[in-house]
Amino acid sequence: MGIAPFRAAIRPLARARTHVALLLVALLVAISVPSAVGGPPDAGTSRMAIVLRSIDGDTIRVDLAGRRETVRYIGVDAPELHHPRKGEEPGGRAAAAVNRALVEGKPVRLELDVRPRDRHGRLLAYVWLRGDDGHEVMANAEIVRRGYAHVATVPPNVRHAALFRSLEREARHEERGLWARFHLDHGGEGTTPPRRGTSRA
Repeated sequence: MGIAPFRAAIRPLARARTHVALLLVALLVAISVPSAVGGPPDAGTSRMAIVLRSIDGDTIRVDLAGRRETVRYIGVDAPELHHPRKGEEPGGRAAAAVNRALVEGKPVRLELDVRPRDRHGRLLAYVWLRGDDGHEVMANAEIVRRGYAHVATVPPNVRHAALFRSLEREARHEERGLWARFHLDHGGEGTTPPRRGTSRA
């Protein structure tokens, strides 16, 4: 067998090895490069941010990798401070104060779910921060646990819905936060506060 036939025989194998190498490089690049802020993230993706300010009881403004974003808490609904028609709702100022003390100026981890943004373009997230004991605390859950927001489940973002429902029952039973005022005004634990429909998320 001469040199020319030998080269012709191995040329396809060399091309195949080159294609495999290029595919491996592309795969490594895809794994190592994070998705863009405005892109469709995978459910469960987390991003680190700094809370610039609390807008109300369930919405914050953050610095996310040098980009400012408005973040709406998933799965909960607090009374409004700046409702477009009603203005400030009862309890809105108290809920905003609790949220401000909880997260403002702190580093947080934004856990995303299936749907990344609402119809207003706000980022939807479960907002985690480090507690005094070093463990993570979810702001969404803590606002509900303290009685300053109620559950507002909007599919497909339902990862922590069962936890939120459990915490709301606990807050109502213990008459925490805004539930205490509601029970005084409406004659007991068996009543339910008026719902404003589904969450704005």
